[in-house]
Amino acid sequence: MANHLANGGEISTATFHGSEARAFLLKQGFRVDVKQQTYQLTITAEEVTSTDEEFSMEELGLGDYYRPLEVYFQRADGRRITRKRKKAEQRNSNMTLPRLACQVFEKQLQALSMEEKQNFPICQYKPTHMMICGIYPSVEEFKRYRNTYEYLVYHCNNGEKFVFYRWNIFSTLLFVQECLKRFGAPGDEFVLRYREKDEKELALPSGGGEQQETIVPPGPGYQNPYSSMLLESKNVIFRGAPGTGKSYLARSMAADIISNGETSDYNRLTPEQRKQVEFVQFHPSYDYSDFVEGLRPKVNEDGSMGFELQDGVFKKFISRARKNYEDSQKPKEVIQKEVSAQDAMENFFSSIELDGTRFQTISGNEFYITSVDDQHVQVSIPGNATVKRLRLNIDEISSMLESGQRFEKIKDVTNFFGKRFATQEFSYDFAIYKAIQATKYTASKRVPGQEALKKYVFIMDEINRGEISKIFGELFFAIDPGYRGRAGEVSTQYANLHADPDEKFFIPENVYIIGTMNDIDRSVDSFDFAMRRRFRFVELKADECLDMLDQLEDEVLEAEAIRRMSALNQEIVKVEDLNENYQIGAAYFLKLKTLTFDQLWTDYLQPLLQDYIRGMYDEESIMQRLAKAYGYQQPDGEKSDEAAEN
Repeated sequence: MANHLANGGEISTATFHGSEARAFLLKQGFRVDVKQQTYQLTITAEEVTSTDEEFSMEELGLGDYYRPLEVYFQRADGRRITRKRKKAEQRNSNMTLPRLACQVFEKQLQALSMEEKQNFPICQYKPTHMMICGIYPSVEEFKRYRNTYEYLVYHCNNGEKFVFYRWNIFSTLLFVQECLKRFGAPGDEFVLRYREKDEKELALPSGGGEQQETIVPPGPGYQNPYSSMLLESKNVIFRGAPGTGKSYLARSMAADIISNGETSDYNRLTPEQRKQVEFVQFHPSYDYSDFVEGLRPKVNEDGSMGFELQDGVFKKFISRARKNYEDSQKPKEVIQKEVSAQDAMENFFSSIELDGTRFQTISGNEFYITSVDDQHVQVSIPGNATVKRLRLNIDEISSMLESGQRFEKIKDVTNFFGKRFATQEFSYDFAIYKAIQATKYTASKRVPGQEALKKYVFIMDEINRGEISKIFGELFFAIDPGYRGRAGEVSTQYANLHADPDEKFFIPENVYIIGTMNDIDRSVDSFDFAMRRRFRFVELKADECLDMLDQLEDEVLEAEAIRRMSALNQEIVKVEDLNENYQIGAAYFLKLKTLTFDQLWTDYLQPLLQDYIRGMYDEESIMQRLAKAYGYQQPDGEKSDEAAEN
């Protein structure tokens, strides 16, 4: 263009790529309206062609701007083969095409010699760029050649692995074509259907053949593209129409992050890993006492009723995450002391008789230990005229043992905990401490290792259905991603009832929070603006989580469900006053496990759509268009009744 304006030269579009220009303009802040168009790329042993006129094998970096829709292999005899995905594998991703090639030619690839595998061509973004080659038996071997996370792992049926370079949607076209050249029959071809990414998809990590290779320390590659977004932002809310798979995606991300990229299927997590994930659904009556802490009714041992302060689901979860974070920072010497103290207490409590073994405080009060759990030691004091029972904090006794100090009198305990005056509990802590110290036991010889730092994911489903300020209270500050750790510590409403009133609440750095909200739910209007700025909001479109339809376990049924859903959604956006937020998500179509398509329409989709268009002009005509797009045929009886009404 500059040459044309300055010198009158001819304007050439030979090297102009609309997708690249669009992405550039979007980054500059322009709004670019694009008519969504689907392309089909066909790969044979002889050539690679696309219905997209801008496609070129000499510019594979443009794959960054496209998203895959469908991949299949078609034999010369017309038989079609699709990807046999594992349950946790995404339906369509940048890995689907090369994995399908591995699936079709698995035996032939296995038969290659080590040298042939290492020289196998994978990608060349431009004719002037270096050819990327190599199929490796493990991630470690691959990273010796190319230390990057831009790879895929294919698991063969016999346990062998293929690991090779992969990034954007076009980055493995050479690999697929080479497979056809070496192993395919004349007429065999792979087909890739794809479309341009929208603005939000362009913002997601997708790859970059044109950019310099990103070198990263060895680490896991996550299966879900949104996982990196959550790790970066700490707090994410997925918003979208009903049934778009927001809850499904949240659980998938949690599994992906907790397993360090090994699986995105929550059901495949171990019981220990599931403790790192918590799921709660908000509703109008949900409040602070459910979420953080509050007074709860309790039946005392004598049968009387009382109240006690109990932690809510969020505070319990944070306690687990905080313990892991703090334990992971401790030096080995401290861990060894904690283990020794724990062994000593376990040995002591297992050797005494509950309600039987008698103990005495320094002032002569006799008491019995009635029960012990992870947090408290319950004691009974029969001779005390005012307080018959006490609940001691087991962490206080543990801290005294771990310290290595010698406690000779109550004042030593008071000074140790930084208090001006001794409490009644300190007398009993001291008595139990002395009893444990007097116990002769053989210390454990086990050498503890430093605990690994883990990630914890908290999911708040239907977050907009709850009254946010009533649920979170003073935690607005602590939940801010910029104030994780002690920088965001706050006193909770019931701090004066804690064993230590000075105790502060904070969210450690290893906690990640996901929320989901329904865009068209009437309660969205009341969502707290103080919370909005503390979360990254991500819109999910109706076709975002189509991989959940794998649960139908019927490829024909799945394909028909996707076809009908797409046709219906295209018709919905044509209705005046409706938009993409009213489209139907894939979750509705999971009901096809037990329903027919007609039953799904009459019992679920039709009532929902009627609510959407209620009050619009010509409702009946709109519903007929939607039913036709979906593929619902009204029974003859219904048609004749309508004719009579008309």
